Order: sequence, then C-alpha cells, then structure tokens
Amino acid sequence: MHTGLFTKALIRYLFGVLIVGILIFLPAGTFAFWQGWLLMGILFVPMFIAGCVMIKRDPGLLERRLNAREEQGAQKLVVLSSALMFVLSFVAAGLNFRFRWLLLPPWVSWLSALLFLSGYGLYAEVLRENTWLSRTVEVSKNQKLIDTGLYGLVRHPMYLSTLLLFLSMPLVLASPVSFAIMLFYIPIICARILNEERVLKTQLTGYEDYMRKVKYRLLPFIW
Repeated sequence: MHTGLFTKALIRYLFGVLIVGILIFLPAGTFAFWQGWLLMGILFVPMFIAGCVMIKRDPGLLERRLNAREEQGAQKLVVLSSALMFVLSFVAAGLNFRFRWLLLPPWVSWLSALLFLSGYGLYAEVLRENTWLSRTVEVSKNQKLIDTGLYGLVRHPMYLSTLLLFLSMPLVLASPVSFAIMLFYIPIICARILNEERVLKTQLTGYEDYMRKVKYRLLPFIW
C-alpha cells in the first residue's frame, strides 16, 4: 500500500469536494439544490473509484496526475483561465437556482448526467491506454508514443473527454448561464493543445510522424 500517495490523493480529493460544494451551494443559499447533489455524486463517486483503482494498479500514473504544477508561462495562463471559468460557472449555477433566472427542465439534467458519465468512461479508457498521462505539459523519461486505440482516431482523446465532461456539467446544474460561461473552455483547450503539440513535436520521438498519421487533434473530421 502506497500510504503517502494515498494520503496525498485523499487530501486533494476531500479538498475538491469541499471547494465544489461551497461554490455550488453557498450561492444557491440552500442545500435543496438537487441538481447540485446530482453533479457532486456523478463527479466525485467515480473519481474516488478511479483513484482507488489507480493506486492499486498504476500508482505512477496517479502520482503524475497529482503533479499539476505547470512550468510554462502559456500553460500557467491556461490553468488560471480554466480555474476562473469553473468558479464563475459553479457560482452562476447556484445563483441561477436561487433567483430562478432560467432553469432548464429536469430531463435535461438527467440526460446531461448520462453524457457526463459517458465522458468519464472515455476518460477512463484514455487512462488505461496511456499510462504516461500527466496533468502538465511535459515529456517523461522513457515515455513512449501511443498511437493505437483512441489515439489512432484523434491525437488528444483525453481533451475530448474533458470537453464532454465540462460542457455537460452546467447542464446537469440546469443553468444555461453556466453553460455559456463554460463555452470558453473551447478556445482555452485549443490553445493548450497547440502549445502541447509544439512541445511533443520537439521532445517526444516519433510525434511528428504521428501527427501526419493521425490528422485530427480533438474531433474526427472537424479539427
């Protein structure tokens, strides 16, 4: 048992639960925001299960996922922009519920929850296929190029999964205002991808040939 890694992961996990809960329920002014509980459930229950699986089967992957400190200036800006986007989106969802600005019907929340879980499934498959995944733009020692499975369809399937996850979250919360805010994730992630590919092209052996083989970055037949 990797006790130190487990403790580190658990602290990060509980901190995430606390922060997201505050950002959703405090602006809502009540714990009766059922869409908030729905999102908390589909977000943090699978996350806990995935963490337990990783610490048992691939602790190195979990360690890389926890090391989220970016060194590049451009990527630090991407991380800060994403954090601000999430804060504004969650707060807007709580306020939207509290003041009844424009609430989507319940079926939208449930359908979006299924879409969110589909994104989680895609994310899990990406982690299974690529044990080198890090939350920072970097090339690890002895890292190998992955060009099969989902990586044979698009060059960045992890970002495709996050696109599904992040765009479905505000809909789970029944907030069109939050969805409009979360749309800023599209230019944010496109900028990150372009920067990441410049790094990988120069530091990861075979990546330039891989770019010619797999033409699409994020969405098949689109980009």
